[in-house]
Amino acid sequence: MDTPEIALTRDVIERFAETRDPRLKAILTSLVSHLHGFVQDIEPTPDEWNEAIGFLTRIGQACCDRRQEYLLLSDVLGVTTLIDILNHRPRKGATETTALGPFYVANAPEMPSGADIARNQPGERLHVEGSVASEDGRLLAGAIVDVWQCDGDGYYDVQYPDYKEPELRARFRTDREGRFAFWSIMPSHYPVSAGGPVGEMLAATRRHPFRPAHIHFMIEAGGHEKLVTQVFPADSPYLSSDAVFGVRTSLIAEFPQGPPGSAPEGGPEPWRRLSYDFTLKAAGRSPEAG
Repeated sequence: MDTPEIALTRDVIERFAETRDPRLKAILTSLVSHLHGFVQDIEPTPDEWNEAIGFLTRIGQACCDRRQEYLLLSDVLGVTTLIDILNHRPRKGATETTALGPFYVANAPEMPSGADIARNQPGERLHVEGSVASEDGRLLAGAIVDVWQCDGDGYYDVQYPDYKEPELRARFRTDREGRFAFWSIMPSHYPVSAGGPVGEMLAATRRHPFRPAHIHFMIEAGGHEKLVTQVFPADSPYLSSDAVFGVRTSLIAEFPQGPPGSAPEGGPEPWRRLSYDFTLKAAGRSPEAG
């Protein structure tokens, strides 16, 4: 005879038997099975369960047009990254992906190759160059390269209350050789929003809220999957303890100091540089194709 808890789990799952959407039915069946298993594993007291409900309630209350606390919870529990990994495998030969993040802004201004996306932003000058190719090594001309990053203080342009026009973000198109280049400044490491319930959880578990420095890239080319990724300076702190688990070893790159007097197109001195080549996965390729 089944124990009362096993019988209850079976009864709850059977209540979804008439669900018409097979995907919804599968999701709810798995959810109930794992949720009941979790509860049986930790055996929470009623007070503990009420505290958990209160925590989720406070997360909902912290959400607004400019803040998504549930997404932040997903991030710091590694769920956002796990979903990204599951939806973008295999990556044999293709650049690894990362999650989009909350600071992407659609339709950033398109700039010519070599433009300065930092404008008058203070910071250590950085020259970025790279290429976009397919898995077979073919360089992709006309690919759209969306880039965005934080400033030297760790803030994105949209986080400033007086935000009016894009800063430290732009779109470029690769040339006939599949290459692009632009000037910017070195990004900084920064904390995720820690002033709400998720921040309380991080503090209670003695976890820091910091992300390592990085530059975001979104790259599109016909016949290929859109690539959303980030590149991390090898000398940034928090690479091994990113609060949202977004770092991949293949996305860590050197940002070396440029030799004096060698800045491209007579650019500013001193300067650092990043050279990174991206490879796009062919669109519509089945997992079996490897």
